[in-house]
Amino acid sequence: MGDEEQRRYPRAVPPKSLKVAWQSGTRRAVSYLESIGLGGLFIVTRQAVPLRSMVKILMDLQFGEVRARAVVRRISPARGIGIEFIAMTQEDRARLNKALQLMFANAVSSDCRDKEHR
Repeated sequence: MGDEEQRRYPRAVPPKSLKVAWQSGTRRAVSYLESIGLGGLFIVTRQAVPLRSMVKILMDLQFGEVRARAVVRRISPARGIGIEFIAMTQEDRARLNKALQLMFANAVSSDCRDKEHR
């Protein structure tokens, strides 16, 4: 069974410029995102973070800041870490949801443009 079938929420490919500030223990970093969804995200990093580590997240999205607490669920040593959100305020979740809706809409419209140019 692939990862996609295990997900509760679909993942969006964020804009290439979107970064996330994160902290796990005393380690702090700013990294790019590979994917993002209501359930979590995949951070592009070569820093080693143990499985099940707690992570604090800060993202500056087009509708405002989103802060969350998360836990590391997957490690890909050459690529990064997959984390699952475990705590977020209702306001932060609403901002994240609004940003995701825009990302999904942009992905659909760019897919349509790609098909027209084939």
